[in-house]
Amino acid sequence: MRLTTKGRFAVTAMLDLALRSAAGPVTLAEIAGRQKISLSYLEQLFGKLRRHDLVISMRGPGGGYRLALAPEQLSVADIISAVDEPIDATQCGGKENCRDDGKCLTHDLWAGLSDRIFDYLRSVTLAELVAAHRTGQAPVVELRDYRPGRRGAPADPLPAQG
Repeated sequence: MRLTTKGRFAVTAMLDLALRSAAGPVTLAEIAGRQKISLSYLEQLFGKLRRHDLVISMRGPGGGYRLALAPEQLSVADIISAVDEPIDATQCGGKENCRDDGKCLTHDLWAGLSDRIFDYLRSVTLAELVAAHRTGQAPVVELRDYRPGRRGAPADPLPAQG
C-alpha cells in the first residue's frame, strides 16, 4: 500500500494553510510557491476539500482559503478521505474477491493493517501537526500494543478459520 501524491499533497497544503490562516485567507498560489506543488493540482485538491466542508473559499481582493473547522477538529484521515485517497492495504480494495471471487488467505491481515493505518491517521489532528512543525518534533500519538498478553490486546487476536 502506498499513500499517493494526492494524499501527501493534500495534507501538506492543509498544514501550510493551518500554519498561516491566522493572518487571513491564504491563496493557492502562495501555497503552491511555498510547497512546490502545481497550482492546477492544488485547485483540484481544494475543490474536493471544499466539497467535503474542510475549507472555505473567499473570493475577491484579499480572498483565498481558510479552514472550515478548527485544526483540532480536522484529522489527517479526514483530509486524505476528502481527496478520495483509499487507505487500503488489501489486494482487492476490501471487496473480498482477491482469490477466485473469495478472500485470499491473508485478506484479514491486510484489512487489519488498513484499519490500523486509518486509526492512526484519524488520531493525528491538524493541530498536532502544526504544533509538531513549530517545535520540530513528531506528533505524539498513543498507540496500543496488540500483541497477545499485552495491555490493550484483544483476547483472541486471530479469528478461528473455518
